[in-house]
Amino acid sequence: MLTGIGVAGCGRMGAPMLAALQAAGFDAIGYDVRDSSEFDGLGLEMVTKDVFSQNLRTLITVVRDIPQTEDVLFGAQNFSQAPQLETVIVSSTLSPRYVRDLRERLPEKITLIDAPMSGAALAAKEARLSFMLGGDEGALDKHQPLFDAMGAHFHRMGTFGAGMQAKVLNNLLAASHTAMTRLVLDWADDAGLDEDKLLSLIHTSSGQNWFASGFEDIEFARDGCAEDNSIGILVKDVASALDAAPASADTTLPETVQGAVRALKPRKSPV
Repeated sequence: MLTGIGVAGCGRMGAPMLAALQAAGFDAIGYDVRDSSEFDGLGLEMVTKDVFSQNLRTLITVVRDIPQTEDVLFGAQNFSQAPQLETVIVSSTLSPRYVRDLRERLPEKITLIDAPMSGAALAAKEARLSFMLGGDEGALDKHQPLFDAMGAHFHRMGTFGAGMQAKVLNNLLAASHTAMTRLVLDWADDAGLDEDKLLSLIHTSSGQNWFASGFEDIEFARDGCAEDNSIGILVKDVASALDAAPASADTTLPETVQGAVRALKPRKSPV
C-alpha cells in the first residue's frame, strides 16, 4: 500500500478527502495553515509543517488557487523540497497553463499528476467525487487506489495537464448553469411561480442541469458571491479557463457568464 501520503489544504474539500483516505486505511495525514484546534472533533490526523514534510512521499494539494499552490510547493511551506517526496497530485482547480509549467519547475524525479475533482463538499464527504486525471498511465495505475478511496468516477484525459484542461472546461458549463438557473429562479419569483414546482419541472424537462437538479443539496446554491465561498471560487475557475483559451477564441460568452456569477446575491429560502 502507498505510504507517506499528505493532504495539503484541509478545507471544505480537502478535509473530507483526507477523512476518506484515512477511513480506507491509508497512512495519510493533513496539513493546513489554520490552527489545528479548528479540526478538533473531526477525527482527522492534522500535523505541523515539519512533521508533515518529514516522511512525505505523495503530496495531494487541495488549496484554493495559484498563490496558495505556490506557497505549498515553493514558498511558505515549500513541500516540493520534502526529502522523500516522490509524487505531487494537484487536485486544486488552476489554470492549465500554470499546471503544465510545473513540470519545468519541479525535479524530474518527482512524478506529477493533475487530478482536479468535481462533486462539491457533499460528494467529498460521501467519497463519490469525480476525478479528471492527467499523467503517465503507469503513475495513474499506481495511485488509482487513492482515487478509489475518495471518488466514484474517474476520467483519464491524457498526459499531465489534460485533467486540468478538462476540469476548467467542465466548470465553464457549471458556471453557466449556476448563473442561468439563479436568473430563472429570480424571474420565476417575479412571476409568482413556486420554486419547488419549477425545479421539479426543470429536472424532467429540457432545461435540466446539474445545478438545478441538485439545488436543495448543493450547500452554496443560495449563496451570493464572496471572495471566500464556492461562488467566488467558481469565478476564479472561469478565469482559469479563460487563461487557457485558444489564442483566437471569442471569450465574450464566458466573460459574460463570469460577470453574472460575480454579481450573484444571496437567495432566500421559500417561506
